[in-house]
Amino acid sequence: MAKFNKRQTANLALQPQQPLEVSQAIAALKKYKAPKFDQTINVVMNLGLDTKQADQNLRGSVALPKGIGKTKRVIAFCGDDQTAAAKEAGAIKAGGASLVEEVEKGFLDFDVAVASPDMMRIMSKLGRVLGPKGLMPSPKNGTVTAQVAQAVREFSAGKLEYRTDKGGNIHAIIGKMSFADGDLAANLAAFIETIEKARPSSAKGIYIKKVCVSGAMTPSVQIKYQQVEAETE
Repeated sequence: MAKFNKRQTANLALQPQQPLEVSQAIAALKKYKAPKFDQTINVVMNLGLDTKQADQNLRGSVALPKGIGKTKRVIAFCGDDQTAAAKEAGAIKAGGASLVEEVEKGFLDFDVAVASPDMMRIMSKLGRVLGPKGLMPSPKNGTVTAQVAQAVREFSAGKLEYRTDKGGNIHAIIGKMSFADGDLAANLAAFIETIEKARPSSAKGIYIKKVCVSGAMTPSVQIKYQQVEAETE
């Protein structure tokens, strides 16, 4: 049986037993006893998807309106005509064949890779290196685009990539505990709206089954989500 420390025990006693409206849920999160660092706030959405079906494996990206309190290291695979703009936008490295060779030799000190469409042919051999790490650029999540500098700017500022796991869940960061309640609420609403709009046409029944938020070291708080109520009446 798991043993809890004093903070965990105290927080479990504070955990709401019923789903709450967004503003109430954010307030409840901030009532938990906190560790000495600024916790990341996470959202988990359980979706009514059959992930064995290719079209029901969601994958995409979203720039939250209030940011997430974290920057990312971005590299850009692009032609010489876009290299300077990509670096000015925040890319730690930008280039074509020479950057492909550098990554092939072991350079992986980055969080996101973006690429212009014309570069995909020459960097296809990096699939075996970047694919298993989830770093291979893809049109589905916005990392393959003709607007390389814009993509670099957005991902450097914390643009999120998301994808369903095998259980049909989606996990994402919506900010830090130090964020204003309204900023966290705005980010959460924007993320939920993004997932709502991404509903596959083949999905049947209840699409969004459950939404929970939590700090990195707190119990979760369930969000009162209207679609669940409406579809189960």
